[in-house]
Amino acid sequence: MKHVKVIGAGGIGSILLPTLCRFLNASGEQVVITIIDGDDYENKNQTRQLFSRLGNKAKVSVEKLSGEFPGIVFQAKPEYLTDKSALYLLKDGDIIFSCVDNHKTRLLISDFCSEELENVVLFSGGNSFTDGNIQIFIKKDDKNLTLPIANSYHPEIMKPSDRRPDEIGCGELIVSEPQLIFTNNAVATLMLNAFYSHFYNGGCDYNEVYVDILTNNSRSVQRT
Repeated sequence: MKHVKVIGAGGIGSILLPTLCRFLNASGEQVVITIIDGDDYENKNQTRQLFSRLGNKAKVSVEKLSGEFPGIVFQAKPEYLTDKSALYLLKDGDIIFSCVDNHKTRLLISDFCSEELENVVLFSGGNSFTDGNIQIFIKKDDKNLTLPIANSYHPEIMKPSDRRPDEIGCGELIVSEPQLIFTNNAVATLMLNAFYSHFYNGGCDYNEVYVDILTNNSRSVQRT
């Protein structure tokens, strides 16, 4: 049975989820998909996020997807990932899609997957307005087969200057960079391509991909 965890159901996650679910539902495999997000869909999100109603992103996503894909077991976790919640939300053997929008949470995910789990496959995506990247982390039998996503090539993740959503006080304005639905879509597609290559086509010969939607170019690299 595949246990899939999708962290973040916003710009990237809300685009990634329907395609991922359609593929897995048709595969006939036994799959549990857990969607983790403590944030709410708001009217302002309609320009680049796919949702059926306002409300908590995890709950609304599960409500919609469970009706469309009855072959999948869905779970909603309406909370942010924290040092404490990671202990019960992320488990050994998980397939994790990190669709978060801040480096501090990426660091938490990277450290937890590389230090606390023995077997995990992590697909992490992020973007600015017209470019983005994905990273792949694989750990098998307690051995890192690729670099953690927090590595020397990504000091912005190793030493983040931002904060996680759970660290921001009530009523405090969350400042985020403007994003474009086309770039969110491009990053979601790269994550799904990597998922297919890893699990259904013998593996990936890369662990990072960069994309620029203005030049319509993508470039994969193997970081060591």
